[in-house]
Amino acid sequence: MKLLPKAFFKRKDVNQIAVELLGKIIITKINGEEVSVRIVETEAYVHFVDKASHAFNGRRTNRNEHMYGEGGTAYIYLCYGIHNMLNIVTSDEGIADAILIRAGEPINGTDIMLRRSGKIKWDYSITRGPGNIGKALGINKSQSGLPLNKFEIFIYDDGYIVDKNMIGKSKRIGVDYAGDDALLEYRYFIKGNPYVSGKIKS
Repeated sequence: MKLLPKAFFKRKDVNQIAVELLGKIIITKINGEEVSVRIVETEAYVHFVDKASHAFNGRRTNRNEHMYGEGGTAYIYLCYGIHNMLNIVTSDEGIADAILIRAGEPINGTDIMLRRSGKIKWDYSITRGPGNIGKALGINKSQSGLPLNKFEIFIYDDGYIVDKNMIGKSKRIGVDYAGDDALLEYRYFIKGNPYVSGKIKS
């Protein structure tokens, strides 16, 4: 198992990276607790031209500033004042491409993830959907802007191969405000995986 190098994230095609993140492993080491999941669902957001992106038309605020960091850093924002959403920044500094991690299949630390969820019994929803996986991984806004693979959030390649026939794509979830861009098929997922959020048909 090896850490993904910074070069993996600094490439120009955010959609290609979003596809290639499927099957990779996220490990968080936070407050002495380590958990890991295999990524099974992602969404790509393209800088400046994508109306669904926080950086559409060059918008730059305190909230989205970390989107403009270099590829291989975390962008974490709070949704509805509750959910910490984990995004992976890609491309060069100043470009603001990002990939939302929407779901993961647990590998280690399920007891920790269950406790963080506030539930008594395990179910698929604990790591299904970007808000839930953020909670399960223990992330928060304090990690936004931090480089991956150095402090608390790590992404590994363990050699797991996702067959191309198993990769589905669809329009993104919850971006109806983006007009025509809401129809762009920038959501990628592993077909049939029970942790995938929303509708799993492509």
